[in-house]
Amino acid sequence: MARPVTPTITAFERSPDGGRGLARDTRVRWALEEVGQAYEVRPVSFRAMKEPAHLALHPFGQIPTYEEGDLTLFETGAIVFHIAEHHAGLLPDDANDRARAITWMFAALNSVEPPILELANARLLEGEKPWSTQRMPLVEGRVRGRLDPLSVRLGDADWLEGAFSAGDLMMVSVLLRLKSSGILDEFPNLAAYVARGEARPAYKRAFDAQLAVYTGKPPTG
Repeated sequence: MARPVTPTITAFERSPDGGRGLARDTRVRWALEEVGQAYEVRPVSFRAMKEPAHLALHPFGQIPTYEEGDLTLFETGAIVFHIAEHHAGLLPDDANDRARAITWMFAALNSVEPPILELANARLLEGEKPWSTQRMPLVEGRVRGRLDPLSVRLGDADWLEGAFSAGDLMMVSVLLRLKSSGILDEFPNLAAYVARGEARPAYKRAFDAQLAVYTGKPPTG
């Protein structure tokens, strides 16, 4: 019987987020931690990300990538979906519940994340532009336009569709980018939702592992 293959993911050699868990490899680490799958990490420098060896794994020269035997994947949504499909714990057994959880994965990446990334770029890259003051309320309004219906849908539930799923993992990962903006605090149930995600032991292990790459110190857990 063939031995199980330990997957390898790539991550920033020096994460630009300062180890705050915002680099996208954290999502993949979290998923692997949730299902109890051991994994290896290959740090990649910014220079190496644009070289042929890495571009063969990720055509856009980004991280993370996921290698498992002769399978190579890129894009966190695809990677987390693959993990969830092949391990118990991230997708429900019931077909309809499973489909709804997958829908929330797509919603996180396609409906909620784009305006959040636009806000991050506007603050980081465009804050000094003369037109930034006029544009910022529009960008922030688009973020609130996504958070408002999400807040209504979540209501007072712990998770989006009953038990925690890959849909929640992706949604929490996306919303984490808003913590420093103050906008998330305008939606107390979403702020609490994110806090519940951060409190999960698997997330803590993933966060500590990502932070260790930045600091050069081994995780404490």
